[in-house]
Amino acid sequence: MRKQSIPILSLCLLVAAACGETVTEPDVAGVAAARASADKPGAARNIVRFSTFNASLNRFNAGDLISDLSTPNNTQAQTVAEIIQQARPDVLLINEFDFDAAGTAAQLFQDNYLSIAQDISGTGTAQAIVYPYRYVAPSNTGIPSGRDLDKNGSIGGPNDAFGFGFFPGQYGMVVYSMYPIDQASIRTFQLFLWNDMPDANLPVDPATGMSFYDAGDLAIFRLSSKSHWDIPIRIDNKVVHFLTSHPTPPVFDGPEDRNGTRNNDEIRFWADYIIPSRSGYIYDDNGMPGGLPPGDMFVIAGDQNADPYDGDSFPDAAQQLLDHPLVNDKNTPDSEGGPEQSALQGGANDTHISDPAFDTADFSDVAPGNLRADYVLPRKNLRIQDASVFWPLEADPLFSLVGTWPFPSSDHRLVWIDVKVPGN
Repeated sequence: MRKQSIPILSLCLLVAAACGETVTEPDVAGVAAARASADKPGAARNIVRFSTFNASLNRFNAGDLISDLSTPNNTQAQTVAEIIQQARPDVLLINEFDFDAAGTAAQLFQDNYLSIAQDISGTGTAQAIVYPYRYVAPSNTGIPSGRDLDKNGSIGGPNDAFGFGFFPGQYGMVVYSMYPIDQASIRTFQLFLWNDMPDANLPVDPATGMSFYDAGDLAIFRLSSKSHWDIPIRIDNKVVHFLTSHPTPPVFDGPEDRNGTRNNDEIRFWADYIIPSRSGYIYDDNGMPGGLPPGDMFVIAGDQNADPYDGDSFPDAAQQLLDHPLVNDKNTPDSEGGPEQSALQGGANDTHISDPAFDTADFSDVAPGNLRADYVLPRKNLRIQDASVFWPLEADPLFSLVGTWPFPSSDHRLVWIDVKVPGN
């Protein structure tokens, strides 16, 4: 059972016990500050800015992120926070943010970082940003499966977890929002089994032509390497479903391509979910079947770990969304910094097909090079007003927030789109 969303004035911590989900929200003063913010993009331009950012706020041990965020002095968290303050999204997904059941890390990041104007760039241009609503929930990462999923002859370790991770919740997710979240209507798909997807691209051992996973594996193997969330955001009198996930990287496997095939099907999940004729097989963690109701508005967001033309992803994995009949990809987020870094770094970048202006991740120059991995994709009836990747030129003082290896914030770049919500 999921508990009904309640006003922040009444409570600052809500726990949906059945699925271990935690939703935390700031205090009364925080809400007042958010409502008073005159520079919020949605308020200033009558549009809503949706964003995704793989911020690399993951740590090697459970509890380390809470420790790092418990004071306002962690340099990486300050840098990540300033990027968010510079971009000022209305609705934000952060990938690679370690999950904890009490939602403590999410609250600390708001209180000690987002709520404080940062100036790592030395420009003095960032302003505090306060999100009245946020959402966290469990991730499959680091949860032991009890099976030898990587087929190395032993059971245990990050590769045998339901999603790669050294502890439960590593590489998790958090959503921050200026607009109310309909908590009672949130759907999560952490437990959905890969084998329950019709015509799933299950990996095959090329040496034998047989399934890489046996029947026992498939009986428990979850599709989502982290989770898939359908989070309804109430924007005045309208609802936009924020469809968030973080598919596994399509590498770190063998000739069976088990991570590549899983990445493909994690992306496919949303492609099926948004079309009623294709979503009948889907069920959520409460056992409710089906996908998105016809006509409902959505924005798909997350680090999909798939470039449409370059890198190691399954053929046309990203195109499942980019070429989808209901998805608006007419205005691709871009940057000036992406082409500059592609030219400066060379290597694999010199052989790429994709426009480097669309790149969102700065990966090894040997392989795979810089890629478009992170996406914010609205339904076609949500008109894109503007879009960008936060990747400044080296001459820009804000470049210090993204930098080069070793990165001061993350190897991914924040991506945002501004959309007009019809009838809003």
